[in-house]
Amino acid sequence: MNDAAALRIHNVRLIDGTGAEAVDDAVLEADADGWITYAGPAARAPEARPGVRTIDGAGGTLLPGLFDCHTHLGVASDRSLVETALLTDPVVNVFQTAERLRRTLEAGITSVRDLGGLPAGFRDAVAAGLIPGPRVQTSVGVISHTGGHADDTMPGGRRLGIEYCELADDVAGVRSAARRMLRDGADLVKICTSGGISSARDDPDDQDLLDEEIAAVVDEADRHRGRAVAAHAQGRAGVLAAIRGGVRSVEHGFGIDDEGCDLLGERGAFLVPTLSAVFRPLDPATTTPWRYRKKLRWNERAKENIAEAIARKVNIAMGTDAGIAPHGRNLAELSYLVELGMSPMEAIRAATSTGARLLGVQDTLGTLRAGYAADLVLCAGDPLRDIGVLAAPENIVLVAQQGVIRKLAPPATDPSPEPTADRNGRPAKARR
Repeated sequence: MNDAAALRIHNVRLIDGTGAEAVDDAVLEADADGWITYAGPAARAPEARPGVRTIDGAGGTLLPGLFDCHTHLGVASDRSLVETALLTDPVVNVFQTAERLRRTLEAGITSVRDLGGLPAGFRDAVAAGLIPGPRVQTSVGVISHTGGHADDTMPGGRRLGIEYCELADDVAGVRSAARRMLRDGADLVKICTSGGISSARDDPDDQDLLDEEIAAVVDEADRHRGRAVAAHAQGRAGVLAAIRGGVRSVEHGFGIDDEGCDLLGERGAFLVPTLSAVFRPLDPATTTPWRYRKKLRWNERAKENIAEAIARKVNIAMGTDAGIAPHGRNLAELSYLVELGMSPMEAIRAATSTGARLLGVQDTLGTLRAGYAADLVLCAGDPLRDIGVLAAPENIVLVAQQGVIRKLAPPATDPSPEPTADRNGRPAKARR
């Protein structure tokens, strides 16, 4: 299943990623080069042609390949950075990273934006077909100031030596750091404009890089073929500084307020809330006290502020913070977006066409329309009735990239429960 071939998928419900109403009896066709030639109602579909691979979708839901716009695929989610840095053989970590890429793809994520910890070689290996994985855009590393969120100095004074953490403390320093990232193959630049929950010596309310430093990184990235800048920004000060400085996206945004939402709209920037990290519980018995206290203090504040941003209809793209959150269960993020106020269709759009816009690939990905690449996900069940069906990898029946089938499993029984509301959020009528 490594070569593209003309493809026809029928007997599916089709969600095209634009927010348009789903087509309940649909057909999708793609040519031998992996480009969609038809996606729409079965009644208007072209006649099936001999020699075309035909797949019966068994009444499942066909979606565009989904985007996770904030991952850390080079970071294990089941052990600490300390353990990874000090106790894991680097060669073993390479193979573990390749396995995380595969699991992420098979969970339905066909494109990722990795924001620290994934060398550009993994992107190139996926593109060359050496390993299976999502299409990758990577920042390679993270730029912060001394004592800031990406400073890997432990409370005991020892540095972990994490290669992707870059420290810079003035305008010249951040320009040099950005140049090093771009030299190492970065597709975008990641900076910290606030402290963080997981860093010992700062707080989300602290501003990290200064305004003039943020502007310098944005300028440096823009000079290199218009590269974007993403900002780790949790507290209000860091959120506002990032947007004023011209970043493309605010990552986390837990302290965002009305002023931040207004600025996002004015600048056309994006919010990537990473709710999987917010909703993931921490065990106080195994978590350092300072981190546990910060998480308790920020969790409810984050939920309230992100819910308000959703209500304000700012540009929101789906991202999970996988590496902090579990790998391979990325689409649980959609359930959290719905819990905080999105409709299922809006959540799917955040992970498809909006994600494609954030990554600058909206002309070829994120939508099931003629002329777009056949990046496809077939799900057993109806995520408009129960968005949670997408979270279980076993419900992801088919995954394709540019018409090449990467995963094909026997269809499962429809796991969707009886609807409690219709697609507009009104109470559903009982079936007769």
